[in-house]
Amino acid sequence: MVTASETAVRPGRGHPRTGSYTFAVARGRVPGLGHAPALMRRPLDFLAGLPAQGDLVEIDLGPRRAYLACHPDLVAEVLVRSRVYDKGGPLFDKVRLLIGDGLVSAPWEVHRRLRRLMQPAFHSGRQDGYLQLMAEEIDRVLATWHEGEALDVNEALHALTLRITARTMFATDVAESRILAEVAACMPIIMRGVYQRTVAPVDWWEKLPLPANRRFDEVRQRMLAVIGETIELQRRDATDHGDLLSILVAARDGDGSGDGAGQLTDAEVFDQVMTLLIGGTETTANAIVWVLHVLAHHPQIEARVHAEIADVLERSGGRTPGVADLPALGYTARVLHETLRLYPPAWVLTRLTTEDTELGGRHLPRNTIVLYSPYAMGHDGALFEDPEHFDPDRWLPERAQQIPPGAFTVFGGGSRKCIGDTFGLAEATLTIANIAHRFWLRPTPGARPHTAIPRASLGTGPYPMVPWLRRP
Repeated sequence: MVTASETAVRPGRGHPRTGSYTFAVARGRVPGLGHAPALMRRPLDFLAGLPAQGDLVEIDLGPRRAYLACHPDLVAEVLVRSRVYDKGGPLFDKVRLLIGDGLVSAPWEVHRRLRRLMQPAFHSGRQDGYLQLMAEEIDRVLATWHEGEALDVNEALHALTLRITARTMFATDVAESRILAEVAACMPIIMRGVYQRTVAPVDWWEKLPLPANRRFDEVRQRMLAVIGETIELQRRDATDHGDLLSILVAARDGDGSGDGAGQLTDAEVFDQVMTLLIGGTETTANAIVWVLHVLAHHPQIEARVHAEIADVLERSGGRTPGVADLPALGYTARVLHETLRLYPPAWVLTRLTTEDTELGGRHLPRNTIVLYSPYAMGHDGALFEDPEHFDPDRWLPERAQQIPPGAFTVFGGGSRKCIGDTFGLAEATLTIANIAHRFWLRPTPGARPHTAIPRASLGTGPYPMVPWLRRP
């Protein structure tokens, strides 16, 4: 419900607020279960419908009350005030089962220290090495695709991004590495289990000896074991191989001051490895698969991507798109951004207030769950004109400036903005360009995602497509 006093001033959500914000209780609450059934059955439709109900909307997650920030000003406030709106709530409580206090999930005080220690791993001086590994893996994987032979692009792209992440993480021959096989087998089960635990209205069901719960616990232990062994081997070696794990282990061994300040514990090293493996695999792969889906269903956009790539290669003299071509792939990058707007991998995120505060004129006690949804924002017609229309050129600099801060939050914001956003965008753009340069991809008859699959990351599920060679 919205009261008259709470709607006294309601300018468009695309503009900074000068008066009060609107408040509503989400429709469709079920006694005893709140809005958990809607979140479990049709979460994307449910969330996308909330901005029209209010700027700040109350949701009941079983016995707990939560608030979804729908106005971009309120989302920006949540992201910037990261000490007050700390990582927590149902999503991160469950994610911590797997990654503990990883950089993504760590509380504010811990995150500040971890970010400082991990920043060297993403320094520009290291990026060139990572990008070269990336290009090698893209070439290797695409060479295995055969014209006219259907393949599940969702599975193929997850395997590719996992290989890229593993090679940047571990200086090892990932083709023979046990960790690659274990992570590939365990990741889908883990991501599904984390999401189911996030939206469940009660906690006790996950303790029951159900097959799904037993499977989740089993694969979690497998991941703990194999990554723990890999970390131990790297620590014994104590050599900087130019990979991410070398930096993490060096930070754990000390900063050279002799007083132990800034060290990462064994558990912290593990948590960061798990965070980077999941973040570097799931989100990037899902984004690329959605781009392939978009190109297959928008021939004019696909043609512009092909034309840009051809022009770039003609000017650079390259045979295939390479790392040096990335700055010139502007339209391809805009296609990726528009895809992220419509299909953001991190489609809903939660925070937990660390003190009594106020958001949008509403008093929020300490330990209140606050959510924001990049998916709901991206589909909001008050923020994006004709939001269901796929328009890469809305990301041209002069048009992108009109998008209000807080409306596009796929990489977070403030001090908690994704540390690997530049790496992930480069990986996705280079992969898309290489696929588009070599192939047309078309879904097999009847094979298309009828709806996005909202788990811990927003994916397509199995998606068989047929590659056809592009010839001059």
